[in-house]
Amino acid sequence: MNTDLLFENLTNPALLFFILGILAVRVKSDLEIPKSSSQFIALYLLFSIGFKGGQELAHSEFSLDIVSAFIIGVTSAIVIPIITYFIMRLQLSVENAGAVAAAYGSVSAVTFVTAVSFLEMQSIAFSGHMVAVMAFMEAPAIIVGVILIRRFSTSGGPKKLSPIIHHSITNGSVFLILGSLVIGWSASDAQAAGIEPFTTDIFKGFLAVFLLDMGITSGRKLGDFLKSGKFTTAFAILFPIFNGCVVSLLSAGFIAETGDRFMLAVLAASASYIAVPAAMKIAAPKANPGIFLPMALAVTFPVNITIGLPVYLWMVSL
Repeated sequence: MNTDLLFENLTNPALLFFILGILAVRVKSDLEIPKSSSQFIALYLLFSIGFKGGQELAHSEFSLDIVSAFIIGVTSAIVIPIITYFIMRLQLSVENAGAVAAAYGSVSAVTFVTAVSFLEMQSIAFSGHMVAVMAFMEAPAIIVGVILIRRFSTSGGPKKLSPIIHHSITNGSVFLILGSLVIGWSASDAQAAGIEPFTTDIFKGFLAVFLLDMGITSGRKLGDFLKSGKFTTAFAILFPIFNGCVVSLLSAGFIAETGDRFMLAVLAASASYIAVPAAMKIAAPKANPGIFLPMALAVTFPVNITIGLPVYLWMVSL
């Protein structure tokens, strides 16, 4: 792997702000991003990436690459939680294993957004339909996790899947990014140009501030989680990178664009820490968020944006 690429990623200002957030917690600084501001920035990032993806999709011709990307994405969102569940059952209860499975089969929109910025640094384009692929990968993983809990739980698990399916589709992050995608797709070039300063010019600045906030949140959860055991920590580090590398290789025979293969690898490697915790409150109230949430946010997320991104780009460039 190109060490220059790894070094360039490690010196990315957005990533350094994430590290600054962790450092702020470790030195007991009172640095804090107001919750309302953090929520607004998260909504802005989802809106921006969805709108721009819709614009690119409007200029894309329907092709086998699009079909292949959806098939690979949704298949990974089904297969990964199944594998995750049975690995986690070696150490965890049915409910906790199912929650971890849903988290690792689902996707992280923030990781996706960070990957977009990373590709821009490398001057590599990706197709707009990858935004839709990301949105469509969210619900299947959550549903599979719930089914596994219902299948193996002695208490029978949740009685109905319909509320979980509804919540997965109408979850704020999924709903906003799909809605923005449709709006971006329907807008003309002239209309899109009118809001381009908002959707494009300030994107990286907002991303840096948001990652600072994510660093503060991760720093608070990391210490307690690392004390919980080597098994879950090792899984949170190694399994996502394995998934990303496998998808990088498998996609070579179906998708031509390097940027699209890279984004698929990132999606397969990421873990949800927004939609899944909300869904698990309904689906698996016995699942401990102190296990699956820090795994996804405090371990897998930083590993992906520091080491994972250059590794996946190297894999798809072979």
